[in-house]
Amino acid sequence: MSLPYVLTLVADRRNGPLAPEAIDIARTLVRGEKPITLSPGEAVDIPCPPTVANAATIRATLAPYKTDALLIKTRGRRKAVLVADMDSTIVTSETLDEMANILGVGEDVAAITRASMNGELDFDTALEQRVALLENRSASVLEDVWNATHLTEGARELVMTMRAHRARTALVSGGFTWFTQRVAALCGFDEHHGNHLGLEGNILTGRLAGPILGPDAKLDHLRRLAAERGVQLKACVTTGDGANDIPMLKEAGLGLAFHAKPNVRKVTEMQINFASLRAHLFAQGYRAEDFVTD
Repeated sequence: MSLPYVLTLVADRRNGPLAPEAIDIARTLVRGEKPITLSPGEAVDIPCPPTVANAATIRATLAPYKTDALLIKTRGRRKAVLVADMDSTIVTSETLDEMANILGVGEDVAAITRASMNGELDFDTALEQRVALLENRSASVLEDVWNATHLTEGARELVMTMRAHRARTALVSGGFTWFTQRVAALCGFDEHHGNHLGLEGNILTGRLAGPILGPDAKLDHLRRLAAERGVQLKACVTTGDGANDIPMLKEAGLGLAFHAKPNVRKVTEMQINFASLRAHLFAQGYRAEDFVTD
């Protein structure tokens, strides 16, 4: 009979392979069985019983090894819905901040972004204030930012692997649809949602066109996708880094704070602080040999 939990360890490959010492320490913490390799030198599963070691203790103990640790129930481990944030999650940058940098208002916009992502400023107000700083600027900046935008390691693998296993995938961002449509196409998301940037010809109006997509809207999309897929929320995985992601991270069966802001980590038990987006697949029990990119 299989054990009810598994502790998944994932190393940041840029800092070297998963340390055998880290595996031994983790097994001791959770009274775990022999590790099962998911990716040589990168990820293992350690089957374990219900444990007295909490997630925070395990993370803190393994942090010196640059290793993420995710304690997960084995039942229902693979998810049927993926909802992902875009900026600093599926892509490595904050696209609005990059626009502002090119236009010379980077410091002002970045300060508002930090306050919003840390939960110090209402998301809707913060977005309106940031967009207002772009008024009467050339929309050519959008292409400039897009040309400098890069996918996070594992982004396409995450989306395509889950789609290959019949999951519904959605990119849901507080950023702009001008970017989400391109990122979604590049990664293979089934659908994308974001805020509509106001344009008049080739000029940014400094306003948004349509309602603001904030934290409540992200949660609404999660609930809708689960209902359309015919599954409960526990069968969904969400990922993001900012305060506007917290509601959907809390409500999904597997909510993963990905290289998240401090206030997000405080309220999210499942965290990926070192590894790439590949960790989202290892958390669901996929082996590296099962990953799909085409």
